[in-house]
Amino acid sequence: MQTNSNMVIIAKAHTDNRGTEKYNERLSDRRAKSTRQYVISKGIDPSRISAKGMGELEPKVDCGKDCTEEQHAQNRRSEFLIVK
Repeated sequence: MQTNSNMVIIAKAHTDNRGTEKYNERLSDRRAKSTRQYVISKGIDPSRISAKGMGELEPKVDCGKDCTEEQHAQNRRSEFLIVK
């Protein structure tokens, strides 16, 4: 983002499927905002990055209730989506 000043991104944060849906929504929202703040702390204009918590809606590994610890860890993540 420092070399491409026109790039705009969304930081999407995810949780695993443990905990309640409401808890995971709040957790992913905090995770997304934290990720956004980190990028801003590196000198990126705040208008170029937004944050969205996804909760457990988009698992990287769709393992249902039989997830291993490794699969849970893969589902707890932040991702960047380039929108411009």
